This record gives sequence, structure tokens and C-alpha cells, in this order.
Amino acid sequence: MKIFINTFGSRGDVQPYVALGQGLAAQGHEVTVCTASTFESFITENGLNYGYMTAELLQLIDTDIGRTAVEETVGVLGAAKSMIKLTKMAMPLNRQMILDSWAAAQEVEPDLIIYHPKALGAVSIAEAFAVPAIMAILMPMMAPTTEFPPIGMPQLKLGGRYIKLSYKLITLGYRPYIKTVNEIRREHMGLNDFPRSTGITTFADGRPIPIMHGFSPHVIPTPADWPDTTITTGYWFLQNNQNWQPSPELQAFLDAGEPPVYVGFGSMAGKNPERLASIVIQALTKAAKRGIIATGWGGLQANDFSDNIFKIDKAPHDWLFPRMSAVIHHGGAGTTAAGLRAGRPTLICSFMGDQPFWGKRVHDLGVGPPSIPQKKLTVAKLIAALQLMTEDRKMVRRAAELGAQIRAEDGVQTAVQFSNSIAARQPVKTAPARR
Repeated sequence: MKIFINTFGSRGDVQPYVALGQGLAAQGHEVTVCTASTFESFITENGLNYGYMTAELLQLIDTDIGRTAVEETVGVLGAAKSMIKLTKMAMPLNRQMILDSWAAAQEVEPDLIIYHPKALGAVSIAEAFAVPAIMAILMPMMAPTTEFPPIGMPQLKLGGRYIKLSYKLITLGYRPYIKTVNEIRREHMGLNDFPRSTGITTFADGRPIPIMHGFSPHVIPTPADWPDTTITTGYWFLQNNQNWQPSPELQAFLDAGEPPVYVGFGSMAGKNPERLASIVIQALTKAAKRGIIATGWGGLQANDFSDNIFKIDKAPHDWLFPRMSAVIHHGGAGTTAAGLRAGRPTLICSFMGDQPFWGKRVHDLGVGPPSIPQKKLTVAKLIAALQLMTEDRKMVRRAAELGAQIRAEDGVQTAVQFSNSIAARQPVKTAPARR
């Protein structure tokens, strides 16, 4: 079976789909991952086919305007403000991304489409080829339930009807793009317009699209009111870093004392990275904790560190985190998953988007202190969190227990089985659509 995986975003929006693609390829399927060209070598080095998509939108997000808008994307109002700022500039880029995905799909002639919710053309591509589609998502945001609202919506105690309505509001965020999607459907795919629909969670004829969630049910329990076509599989982890070797300097630091605390915010450091760097260094020093700091903060120089702090460029999280006593990061879904899987207490210093959600979830599970938004981070708050994460035996034990539960799961294999079952419900086409 030829499977076309369509995703877009940062490394965290690509790596889990590569892991899923590897699982599908291991079953004999031919897998193509279509995403921004930035990740072409990453995809091919992991044994999968690459489908071209422009990276211009990622480059826009990395501008001053883009970074400011992204940092304000917290909650519904923040998301709305960011969308207004970015939509006008992003619209032609999104159009090109859909066209690129369509061109790549025509080369593949797929039998199944698996897509990230940011892949705006994926459902239309599935319709054009008359094949099944599956939404693959890393957070609880698109599958309606009465048990909790989606990420970004207020946690109001107004009952199940409000919660279910909140999911409809999420889909309204796709409305600005429906005109572009319909133009491409008519002009390039030979399809009719979507009715008043987002084209993300349903086909044009109203049929719902199956959804699989790439996180652990031990982290977010599966709602009882989800249909059997909506599941939580477990996390999708890459398994290719087991033979990674640290530098002699890093290994020597690890061997020289107690397990350190990891601190890293990926590419996020806000508008004042020097402030964050100073807070982290002061807190680690005053708390007498050994630390490993991942780069990504401007203005941080090697001579800023004491002997108890070691700076690294990067290291695979699945190798590094089990060797830590605790982890501190921005709260991206992938980094959060890696820390929880390692069984280490976690502190999330959130910047935007879904990060506050993961911070609250980590605390609610008893595996980390209350999340501290990066704008409110102080030396005193960080010292208190460091002491709690490394000295609270109950928290350390609970984190270890949750890590063992996650490591016992095989999210990729569960997702592969689900994908196979969905594909089997609709016969594979005998001839590809040609538009």
C-alpha cells in the first residue's frame, strides 16, 4: 500500500510522523512524507520517501513579526490575534503548500492519506484519489468529547454542551482558508467545493474522518464518548538514537557527579534570551544543582558557566533525558513526551500555543511542579522548582512510574494497526485519479 503522510510545522510536527512512517514501512508499505523542504534529509536518512513542500511559511514564522505573533498564541484571544497578524502574509504560502502537496501526491498515487491538521489540502487529496484519510494529531484538539474542552479553550464549568460547542469553535479557525482550498479543488483537482465545512475533520459529503492521537492514554485518558474510529495510540517515538555517542567532554561531565538537571527551550528564548540565561545559571548555582544547558539562547557565552554547568549544542532526548535527575523545557509536545518517557520530573516554562496545556497536565499528574510561564520566571521560583523536582520523593517516584507505563506502550505499532484497519474498510482503488 502506498501511504502519503502530509504534515507541516517545526521538528516536533515532523519527527513523530517519521516514526509512524517507519512503522508503516516495516510492514511493507511504501511511505512518503510530504512536508517543508527543511526536513528532506531528515526524512530520507530515516528510510522514507520525501514529497516536496515549500518551507517559506517556516521562514516567515522565523522572522521578527512571526516570532512575536507565535509568542502571543496563548489561549483563544492570543490565537485570534496571531491569526489576524499572520493570515494575510501566510495565505499565498498556504496556497503554495497545498499545491505542492497535490503535486507530490500525484507522483505517489497514494492508497491512504495520513495528515496533520495543518495540512490544509490533505482531505481534498484523499477525495481526488478516492482513498481513505486519517487525521493524525499530537494533542487533544479536534475530536469532540464532553469530558474536556480542546487545547486553548477556557476551562469553564458549564457542562458537556459547552465543551462540545468549544470543538466547533476550534474548526472555525479554518474558515479563512476554505476559499483557497475550494479554488484548488475546482481548478486543480476536479472536485466540487466543500459545503460550509472546514474540510479538516470531514469529507465533503459529511463523512467523519478517523482520528488517531499520538500521545499516551496514561497522560491523557481516552474519553468514553469517542467513537471506535477515534483512538489514542501512545506516543510515536523514533528508535534510531540508541547507538548515539556523546563527546568525551559530555561523558566526563556526566561521570563526574550526581545526575544533572537538563534545561533547554529549543529555538525559543523569547525576546530577551539573556534574561532567561541569567535566571537559569543563577538558580542552578544557588540551588547547588549540576546542570546541562542546551543552546538556543542568544548572548550565552561559554565563560558564563561554573564547573557545575555544562553547555551542549544538542543531543538526542531519548539518550540524554534518562541520564538526568529532572528536565526543564518549553513544553513542546515532543519534548514533554521524551521527558515523561524517561521517567524524570518535569518543569515546563511555557511560551505559547499548547505548551501551557502540557504544563498543567504534567503538574496534575504529579510528575512536576506547577508550570511557570517564561515571562514570570524568576530565580526564586526556579530554585523552588529545582528543589521540589530533585528532592520530593513522591514526585520522583510518580515520574518513574509514569515513565515505565509509557515505555511499556508501542504507540507506533498501535497506530499502524489502526491505519491498516481503516484502509481495509474502503477497498484500495484500482486506478489513481488523474486531474
